[in-house]
Amino acid sequence: MDTRAAIKLAQEAGMDLVEIAENAKPPVCRIIEYGKYKYEQSKKKKASDSHKQKTKEIQLRIAIDEHDYGIKLARAERFLAQGDKLVVQLRFRGRENAHKDLGFELMKKVCGDLNTMGKVDLPPNLRGKRVTMTLSPLPKHQQKRQFDKHLKHLSEEALANDEGDFDDEAQENGETQEIDQNQDLEQAQVSEPSQEKSAPTDA
Repeated sequence: MDTRAAIKLAQEAGMDLVEIAENAKPPVCRIIEYGKYKYEQSKKKKASDSHKQKTKEIQLRIAIDEHDYGIKLARAERFLAQGDKLVVQLRFRGRENAHKDLGFELMKKVCGDLNTMGKVDLPPNLRGKRVTMTLSPLPKHQQKRQFDKHLKHLSEEALANDEGDFDDEAQENGETQEIDQNQDLEQAQVSEPSQEKSAPTDA
């Protein structure tokens, strides 16, 4: 649209023509209230400046399907966009341990898919049954999301509360230990009556 026509539309609406993307070709403008626009920009800057960097984690599996992969990468992009560090972890289970090369191929794909959002600090490293790598966010003006569409089904509240994946193996180990303890307790309770029956009676 011609600049003069855009200004006329803004005046007729009692608002302002504000340039919001000066580096775009052609530059992008919006018809909005300039005071409200400046206030919103100030709030965004304050929120960005006050954000304390955290370390978030996503966990992958060799057999992850395309849909789940898209969601994982979309969440990873969101963490990096917030200014957080990102740990990507892939764990091998059972027969997967015989195909660790596939794990490194997947991590290489992740590196390529996230190169518009972050840079690799620690490259994929095998420790036991896990491959781990760490990324740091790129400067805001260099970031470009590619997987954001995969989060459309999630609410803003759910996204805001997303603290990353947790170590489910540790939880499984904790649950297994608790089950073992409960089984020991049950066995002890069962054995107590038999001990009473076998106890000698007074003549």
